[in-house]
Amino acid sequence: MYKIFSELKKAEKICLDSQKPIKVALLGDTATQFLNIALKGTAKTEGVNLEIFEADFGQISRQIMDISSEYYEFNADYTIIFESTHKLLNQYYKSSDSAKDFADNKIKYIEDIYDTIQSRTKSRIIYFNFPVIDHKIFGSFSNKVESSFNFQINKLNYLLSFEVAMSKNNFFIADLISIQNKWGRDFMFAPSIYTNTEMVLSIDALPIVAHSVFSIISSLEGKFKKCLILDLDNTVWGGIIGDDGLEKIQIGNLGIGKAFTEFQYWVKALQKRGIILAVCSKNDEEKAKKPFEKHPDMVLKLDDIAVFMANWENKADNIRKIQSILNIGFDSMVFLDDNPFERNLVRENLPEVCVPELPKDPAEYLEYLYGLNLFETANFSENDTERTKQYQVEAQRVADLESFTNVEAFLKSMNMISDVQSFNNFSKPRVSQLTQRSNQFNLRTVRYTEQEIELLIASDKHHTISFTLEDKYGDNGLICVIVLEEQDKETLFIDTWLMSCRVLKRGMEYFTLNTISELAKKLGYTYLIGEYIPTAKNQMVKNHYENLGFIGKNDKWILNVNDYQPKDVYIKNKK
Repeated sequence: MYKIFSELKKAEKICLDSQKPIKVALLGDTATQFLNIALKGTAKTEGVNLEIFEADFGQISRQIMDISSEYYEFNADYTIIFESTHKLLNQYYKSSDSAKDFADNKIKYIEDIYDTIQSRTKSRIIYFNFPVIDHKIFGSFSNKVESSFNFQINKLNYLLSFEVAMSKNNFFIADLISIQNKWGRDFMFAPSIYTNTEMVLSIDALPIVAHSVFSIISSLEGKFKKCLILDLDNTVWGGIIGDDGLEKIQIGNLGIGKAFTEFQYWVKALQKRGIILAVCSKNDEEKAKKPFEKHPDMVLKLDDIAVFMANWENKADNIRKIQSILNIGFDSMVFLDDNPFERNLVRENLPEVCVPELPKDPAEYLEYLYGLNLFETANFSENDTERTKQYQVEAQRVADLESFTNVEAFLKSMNMISDVQSFNNFSKPRVSQLTQRSNQFNLRTVRYTEQEIELLIASDKHHTISFTLEDKYGDNGLICVIVLEEQDKETLFIDTWLMSCRVLKRGMEYFTLNTISELAKKLGYTYLIGEYIPTAKNQMVKNHYENLGFIGKNDKWILNVNDYQPKDVYIKNKK
């Protein structure tokens, strides 16, 4: 699925004038001109416009340490720092007297760079890790000699992950090591090109590296895959359950069955991480469910599947039904099917859905999928592990709604309760994650890191509110986030209003406004001002403020809280 460099070079010229650019600074110790092109081309193929400031190579320290540099004038949203192992080797040679401290000193330098950037900007930092060079002065004994370059590089990469990335907000690692492990050093690096051009990455490697970096940016911008939809026959197991029967499908530890079992382990790990699993299979439902229920070698169980669609209808239509239940964008979905006809059918009817071209040999499935890195993420919280259960419950709600004669009666029957609180250290990770992930019901699409949320909690000018929602079916967890900013003594500006689409059409927006207006009056404010900033995904809330009774004025929406009459809802405050 990777494009070659010449295709990215053409894609770079695509005009996306209507798309607000994401500002990226690219700083390297070697030539990065072609990486610049590959990044822009990769972004353009995804409909994203990157505006890139590229410093001359070898200027990382000058650009970052000099407050008057072009880097600070550019004011980047993201700062990509590419230091090569080759240049580190030169530094290592020059520091031979203190070789044992080389990795520790380098980490201190990286932390100084991080601290300097964070003290002056809000830029997120993407730092490349360091693939090893086969520099075995000590042969295989290199890994036991603390002063050897191989030992120091391994230590440096360890410290970069476990002392810097895990402890620093806004710091992310571009995993060049994994790319080299997958594709090989000879593919990644051409000695003659490096000698003549100072370019470390080969032309063939650039699209893969650019894709990896852009995936991090996309994830931080709220564009990532949330759902894996699986065909069953010859995808999850070998054989056809309807023809071969339970005993003859291929899973387990023998032959090709091993490939399907290992594939299921990978899918199970994704589910535990928070990826939603769905089934879309042409099958009788009872037969399709039997392996999940009765086959002793099945890794996946029915409890792992949020939505199970097994029938003889068009797969594109079934994916539409899955989407309507999950209430997520089609571009958040990945569909895996061994059948080329079904893959093409879905691509033609649902072009936003990602449909990888699975290899013919099931033994190749995993290595192919590993290379695509479809499920990049920039954050993780323990709440993610509950996502499957939440969507299973949502599917049950949808089914039960059909048995009620009117929606009002259904909402009354749900016994909904919301826990309303200011942001705190417990909710901080989930609040941050929601701001990163929410795209549709998000009025201004402001993203917050945990560090920035800490500042909001401590701010005298901001008021924060988080909402959970629980009903007779189960607990949806934290589903709504509000950030209010004081503009003057009479006015609160709604900086952030976002909500999980899983709880739409339950009156949550009215309950939220009731809460906001009550708080505003209690604190002595008269006006609430809202703003809608359109994006490609949030058109569903275009008329949000108008529908709630706000009055439009100069691209803003105003509500006098003293005139506001609280809306009737069927949600109770837990307090």
